[in-house]
Amino acid sequence: MPKIAVFPKAYMDDLCVNGSMSVEDWLDIAAQLDVDGVEWYAGFIENKDQTKWKLFKSMAEDRGLEIPMVCCSPDFTHSDPDFRAQQVLQEKNFINMASALGAKYCRVLSGQRRPEVSREDGLKFATDCIIECVQYGQERGVELVIENHYKDDFWEYPEFAQFMDVFCELVNNIDMPGFGVNYDPSNAYLAGDDPLELLKRISHRVITMHASDRYLIEGTIDDLRNQELGSVGYAKMLRHGQIGEGLNDYDAIFSELKRVEFDGWISIEDGVDGLKQLKNSVEFLKKKISEHF
Repeated sequence: MPKIAVFPKAYMDDLCVNGSMSVEDWLDIAAQLDVDGVEWYAGFIENKDQTKWKLFKSMAEDRGLEIPMVCCSPDFTHSDPDFRAQQVLQEKNFINMASALGAKYCRVLSGQRRPEVSREDGLKFATDCIIECVQYGQERGVELVIENHYKDDFWEYPEFAQFMDVFCELVNNIDMPGFGVNYDPSNAYLAGDDPLELLKRISHRVITMHASDRYLIEGTIDDLRNQELGSVGYAKMLRHGQIGEGLNDYDAIFSELKRVEFDGWISIEDGVDGLKQLKNSVEFLKKKISEHF
């Protein structure tokens, strides 16, 4: 039976930028929800103190919560090899953190879709860097999962492997133990792809999942494309909603995941409009999981 975790999507600035919320504050919020765990974000300010990593694990356990995954955003598609090497070192550090937190999974991305980097070069850069990180994770019992991503909160350009064909090619390049996919159906919509078509192409590689429902407050996907380039973070017209009220067909998604005997973690990325919305998303997912698994 899949387990449910929550991600602090509503509190990213508080935890990662201005420090107005502590990790303990976030764990107290998560403990109010009927979930099994919390997804950790590599950018939490308090993560800089490595002596606290095992303390964070204990704090979560004291609240009946596991930490299944550390969410990282390495940027492996820069043309500068020294930059890429530094990103690999940073990802390895986050793998160390995942191990200390008791997390089995650590997310990776390809990097930013910089206009000056070709598809061929970007794929080679990302493949080489990820393989090195997977090998490092294998030695520490941490599996890496790559997400079909849209854009990190603090990036200028969208994800290099945002589009389905590029993403699938990258996944196929890395066919080795300790590596799989973190599937996010909402991100497929933002790429202009069919989330179910993508899922069917990579469902046998899916280890973890992000659950969300997104919508545009105005305009079209093409308008989003124009707005998202050259601006840090998410485009202003893009919003997270409550799971079950957006575009995603969770019955179809869970049917396919059931077919491949998926039994991993599903992490909720919604709740940006308050705790009630997050609770509703949890209830919706638990109901759908009980119907399909």
